[in-house]
Amino acid sequence: MSVFSDAMSVSASGLRVQAGRLNNVSQNIANTDTPGYRRKMTKFEAGDAAGIVQLGRTQLDPSELEKVFDPGHPMADATGHYEGSNVDMIVEIADAREAQRSYEANLKVFEQIRAMSDGLMDLLRR
Repeated sequence: MSVFSDAMSVSASGLRVQAGRLNNVSQNIANTDTPGYRRKMTKFEAGDAAGIVQLGRTQLDPSELEKVFDPGHPMADATGHYEGSNVDMIVEIADAREAQRSYEANLKVFEQIRAMSDGLMDLLRR
């Protein structure tokens, strides 16, 4: 049964990191119009056991912030510009889709392992 529990642990770690990634994407989308907001990026790291992944430190995107011209904005400088966010909705939507599909794939693996484990238990009961 150790093989089944190891495989379930790997799949569960994949579910956790993709859920964390979706959380960062949702925060980025929510703050698209927040002045000075820097996009959060998710890094994955190897865990303690083989195949286990975990979320690394969340990093902020160092790319240039968008310059927005709005002389009436309270944060505008003397030229009428203020720093917007560096969130690109196309990138965020692509990241969300990738994370969603990876989450679904890990969930399928988890369900398959559970079904195989149940089948083995049925065989052993006979």
